[in-house]
Amino acid sequence: MTSSLVGDHIETLKPYVPGKPIEELQRELDVDNPIKLASNENPLGPSPKAVAAINQKLHALHYYPDGAAHRMVHAVADFHDIDPARIITGNGSDEVLTTAVRTFCDYGADSAVISEHSFSAYGIRCQAHNLQIRWVPMARGLNYDLDAMAEAVDETTKIVFVANPNNPTGTYVPADRLRRFLAGLPDHVVVVVDEAYHQYVQADDYQSALEMRDVHDRLLVTRTLSKIYGMAGVRAGYGIANPEMIDRMQRVREPFNSNSLAQVALPAALEDQEFVRESVEVNEAGRTALEAGLSELSEMGVGWVESETNFLLVKTPVEGKKIYDAMLHQGVIVRPTGGYGLPNYLRISLAQPEKMKRCIRALRSALKELAVTEES
Repeated sequence: MTSSLVGDHIETLKPYVPGKPIEELQRELDVDNPIKLASNENPLGPSPKAVAAINQKLHALHYYPDGAAHRMVHAVADFHDIDPARIITGNGSDEVLTTAVRTFCDYGADSAVISEHSFSAYGIRCQAHNLQIRWVPMARGLNYDLDAMAEAVDETTKIVFVANPNNPTGTYVPADRLRRFLAGLPDHVVVVVDEAYHQYVQADDYQSALEMRDVHDRLLVTRTLSKIYGMAGVRAGYGIANPEMIDRMQRVREPFNSNSLAQVALPAALEDQEFVRESVEVNEAGRTALEAGLSELSEMGVGWVESETNFLLVKTPVEGKKIYDAMLHQGVIVRPTGGYGLPNYLRISLAQPEKMKRCIRALRSALKELAVTEES
């Protein structure tokens, strides 16, 4: 009898499933003019300043990138007015999450505390490192139950994840609750606050965890340029923590993890705050249009969760995967959330009002189609 190729923590690991690419839908169904509302990408495309910077770098792709990502690090330091020693860059903020788990958690020995219905990458990273994961149910309204998460922490807990705002629910943690949570945790716990959707928040009682670094010393805040800066394809992100934490993470991170294009794109994008403002305006117009359309479908059993992000979590009367499949035939790609433990929901990215109206038409048609199918 041969031995197992991998341990149970790998054998049972379910990999991350990204949103369906437009090209894949066209290959499968030959749909004309499809739109993708599945991966929370910026509908305006990338920051024009970042594109210009990338174009100027294309002639030098035969060189390895700067291993220290000096230009990238100092751009982040200037943007946040912090010491460069507090910054680590990543191949997207996803890689910063991975580096944090590998750096701070003893393989197979420590535990992690994660809320259910939060970004699936947290659990994947921790299971791949053979950690014990303590999943904490959400409170009413699909909000983080920080009190329950704090109770789940013990002497074996090395890392805790909080997405603020959260993906896929779109909900957020108010500043006073997050500050109280951080203050109450033991000193040995590393807290990762993922702020991928930070720039979209409109709530008055929200505050970035960067303003709370005095509350809990082992705090790591992650940011990405994949969302509001429109650079998901470039893979640029960073983390901010105390210098001791960053020093240890630098020892673990992959060499050349920030590619040459990301290193010129990030500084240019951070300077393009007019693009950020325009993106927020488009996002809010899309939110208004989508919510108006969903209200018209309320009699069909449709609802949604109030969101502080660039997407809405939409409650559906039947399994979301069925509606997703039906909408694909109409050229509209959304995101079923069964993998997040929310089978009767869809996550729909916000975009220009005309795209939201097309999405509503596709959703209405899918609901009618499924109602007829189930009746028959």
